[in-house]
Amino acid sequence: MLDASKAATRPAHAPADHPKVAAEKVGILLANLGTPDNYDYWSMRRYLNEFLSDRRVIDYSPWLWQPLLQLVILSKRPFSSGEAYKSIWNEDKGESPLMTITKAQTARIAKAMQDRYGDQVEVDFCMRYGNPSTKSKVRKLVEAGCRRILFFPLYPHYAGATSATANDAFFRALMDEKWQPTARTVDPYFSHPLYIEALAQSIERAYAGLETRPDILVCSYHGVPKRYLMEGDPYHCQCQKTTRLLKERLGWADTEITTTFQSRFGPEEWLKPYTVEEVARLAEEDGKKRIAVCAPAFSADCIETLEEINEEIKESFEEAGGEEFTYIPCLNDDDAHIAALSAVIEDNLEGWLD
Repeated sequence: MLDASKAATRPAHAPADHPKVAAEKVGILLANLGTPDNYDYWSMRRYLNEFLSDRRVIDYSPWLWQPLLQLVILSKRPFSSGEAYKSIWNEDKGESPLMTITKAQTARIAKAMQDRYGDQVEVDFCMRYGNPSTKSKVRKLVEAGCRRILFFPLYPHYAGATSATANDAFFRALMDEKWQPTARTVDPYFSHPLYIEALAQSIERAYAGLETRPDILVCSYHGVPKRYLMEGDPYHCQCQKTTRLLKERLGWADTEITTTFQSRFGPEEWLKPYTVEEVARLAEEDGKKRIAVCAPAFSADCIETLEEINEEIKESFEEAGGEEFTYIPCLNDDDAHIAALSAVIEDNLEGWLD
């Protein structure tokens, strides 16, 4: 988080009326998808409106999409989405699990960076949709003296609807700065050895705690329309590579692990197989009565994992005859995950900080 303990000073040899300038630092801004402020109707509507109005998320013509969104979808969906959020809400802190976990990740990464670089860095986080906004956190970093900012979308895999739209918000925020900082964005880290190692360790720990080994591990990634793949989005290929590298690290056979995609929205075809359908098929047709599911595309547990996977997808598996369903949590603020993210940050700070 931001440390404003160092007061701004007037530059040497500057006239008395020159504005004070903060000591120069490097900012590290972590970014995740976002979260509503609460699960009531209006909080959900504001959040969903911002999210579903993003042309990178839904790229249909606004002339067709906006009337449908404003008059139909946002009249009904805030109620169902609000109930889903309510089922996982962190009532003690008054926030979603994604917010709680992102704060914990940020605090631990800030500690790692300060241990490595001292007071040369400022670490903070923002959300693409909802609060805290990317614009507000860019402003705070600039005010804290960050003449260089490393922007890190917390998505292992690149997709136009995730990494790119987060970068868009960052670049728009820079447009409003009078003294614009130098900026870098972090590449996707879907094949980074420490990320794969962190995934593998989490799966090994989960399997070690089970009495009976699952018949198969389902790696469920957030889906996108298949059309995006055909138009050049590399997301599908990067997800497949993560599963392959994970399988190789674990030393497993092809039959012990599979790739699926969840969270389909709208009428067109999305990347397949769909998780909710595939887990049912595994139970019905392949006789897989015990499965485990992990979500490698998510850096933190959220509505898509805690509610969709652990409730909806689990229900689909059990209704099809499945008997034992194990959800393996996201990496969250696990030690190995923080080490992986910190290594990615250090790689991207080369040339800025020794």
